Amino acid sequence: MLSRRNFLTTAGALAGAAVVSRNALAQVPEAPLADSPATQPPPEPASGRPYRPVVTLNGWSSPWRMRDNVKEFHLVAEPVEREIAAGMTAHLWGYNGQSPGPTIECVEGDRLRIFVTNKLPEYTTIHWHGVHLPHGMDGVAGITQPPIQPGETWVYEFDMQRAGTFMYHPHADDMVQIAMGLMGFIVVHPQDPSEHAVDRDFVFLMSAYDVEPGSYTPRVNTHTDFNLWTWNSRVFPSIAPLVVRQGDRVRVRIGNLTMTNHPIHLHGHSFEVSCTDGGWVPETARWPEATIDVGVGQMRAIELVADTPGDWAFHCHKTHHTMNAMGHEVPTYIGVDFAEAALKLRRLIPEYMVMGDRGGAHMASMHMQLPENTLPMMTGQGPYGPIGMGGMFTVFKVRADQSRDDYSDPGWYAPPPGTTAYRSTT
Repeated sequence: MLSRRNFLTTAGALAGAAVVSRNALAQVPEAPLADSPATQPPPEPASGRPYRPVVTLNGWSSPWRMRDNVKEFHLVAEPVEREIAAGMTAHLWGYNGQSPGPTIECVEGDRLRIFVTNKLPEYTTIHWHGVHLPHGMDGVAGITQPPIQPGETWVYEFDMQRAGTFMYHPHADDMVQIAMGLMGFIVVHPQDPSEHAVDRDFVFLMSAYDVEPGSYTPRVNTHTDFNLWTWNSRVFPSIAPLVVRQGDRVRVRIGNLTMTNHPIHLHGHSFEVSCTDGGWVPETARWPEATIDVGVGQMRAIELVADTPGDWAFHCHKTHHTMNAMGHEVPTYIGVDFAEAALKLRRLIPEYMVMGDRGGAHMASMHMQLPENTLPMMTGQGPYGPIGMGGMFTVFKVRADQSRDDYSDPGWYAPPPGTTAYRSTT
């Protein structure tokens, strides 16, 4: 659900990215606010040139105000509370009430004026990753502009020179601010709506957090041993499914703001990489894939025809990235006989359960009391039992009877008789 609010700030004036004066604040557009992690329906453009909007997984696209043929947006960097999944909330930094911030959509050739208000406890900037623009609008603290101090509103104004897949994030105290969730997506549509046209267009950013059980704020000095691997600051089973109609041409745009690469794998289909943050890939330079490795700071857009109905897993192929709230110092007990020790322990701790002596699969169906504000390591329930996943995992749902603009979850797929694996009786 979106609402609107105003933010008042102070300042003087500079060239390039410019601070907004007190007298000019009345001209600042209202800042849209999202208060839910649900996927918002893609809004049709209210003004300007036409395009087919994207769907931001567990997110939304920002509205704009058209003023003197310029599209005006307002981003507010601020502390936010983000539901990572049901039962866990993180205290992050984001934009306009959520992390990631709203997706910015526009058309190649549009002129944008983006107001940025800083409600963080420290200074910040915004860098427009992959976008070609004047030097003074690039958003790098100390190089292209002074930083945006707490309480200030600054303006970035530039022309979107090319269509493509981009993102925005700070270039000030980068390690802390990105680790706290400051990021958002940018989609620039072609001037000709028939160019690079698809039926459904999804976007998400990958981020990682280290939130210890019982706490709420990420440990920003963690470099690689994160315990939450997220898509749009959500983990399975709370990442929205990608719902498509059989025969649709589908594009999925992915950005990586974690500290490691992610081999993203789609079951049941092959795809091609059609776009990077450097631009569109010519059709003659593409090749079929089922897994694409997305490096740190990279953007990749994949395209496919959803020709096979079903519920298809879509996930990072690093297996520890499809788990939640992992402990990195847990010993391996496979093959250890705990029978005698378990009897003794249950005399002291009646609810003691042996874990890990036969592998980890049984943990997916365990139901135990958890510490405050954390998640089961393996979770999810499917039509045939426990799914046993977490983290960077969701489902690509292809249905023959899905309506053109219907993104609602159709439930679990019912395969035709004789098309499922079965237990041998011989």
